[in-house]
Amino acid sequence: MTAEQKKQLIERLTATASEITHIPERFFTVTIKEIPDENFGIGGKSIDEIKRNYKP
Repeated sequence: MTAEQKKQLIERLTATASEITHIPERFFTVTIKEIPDENFGIGGKSIDEIKRNYKP
């Protein structure tokens, strides 16, 4: 993700959580933890393998 995408994600997650819970935005913390694709898997395959074989 780009820095701008992260900024937008943090802003929108915070706003949505505040709207749903009626808790002020200042009480929410958002952490983005990026895991290298080779260190994360779904369905028995690493994400980097899934991306390599992805054909839209």
